[in-house]
Amino acid sequence: MIASWSPQENALSRAQRLLNLIQLLRSHRFPVTGAHLAVELGISLRTLYRDIGTLQEQGASIDGEPGLGYVLRPGFMLPPLMFSEEEIEALVLGSRWVADRGDRRLRDGAKSALTKIAAVLPPDLRDALDATALLVGPAAAMAAETADLSQIRQAIRAERKTTIHYRDLKDVESTRTIWPFALGYFDHVRVLVAWCELRQGFRHFRTDRISALEVGQQRYPRRRQALLKEWREIEGIPSQ
Repeated sequence: MIASWSPQENALSRAQRLLNLIQLLRSHRFPVTGAHLAVELGISLRTLYRDIGTLQEQGASIDGEPGLGYVLRPGFMLPPLMFSEEEIEALVLGSRWVADRGDRRLRDGAKSALTKIAAVLPPDLRDALDATALLVGPAAAMAAETADLSQIRQAIRAERKTTIHYRDLKDVESTRTIWPFALGYFDHVRVLVAWCELRQGFRHFRTDRISALEVGQQRYPRRRQALLKEWREIEGIPSQ
């Protein structure tokens, strides 16, 4: 059955309708007919064809044609204009937190991300981004950093073995070869989570107690996601 015009079409913003269409296409691995998509979305077939054309103009790789069905190739991401007001508030609040508490590169990244988001938002949502009343409170006193956090993040992304010179809470110094896979940001300290070859187990290292580090060229033998999953299970931390 081909869907005719429905009052539901007025209830949805055009941006939300396009987002729903993308999500529906992503849920199908094989071509799905326009008639089926229209029924699922509660819109007319004419509107469905127009929305597919709009997404294709925005860069979506949607293969197919009327009567044969459509399939979305992997890799397409909608621009930030699809954010809801709550999502914008969450992004602004999170970015403000990072801009206030992150290291220099993360602070710059947070500010740059907000600027890019604002550049593509429609005027009403851009005003909402500028006027959001969600504020970040004063930061607690942070322990002075001795390690380059951007270097640590790069080691995590690249899954590289890293050598650190570490001073524990008893002021005992040691040299460790670790497999870094997560970095926790807390009010007072930052904590590097890694597999320690010396201890043959997961260990937590305060970054302010790392006096020096060297990221090696050798990749550690397990995937970062697998290490993170196993560590979460041991610590009883639910997946986010």
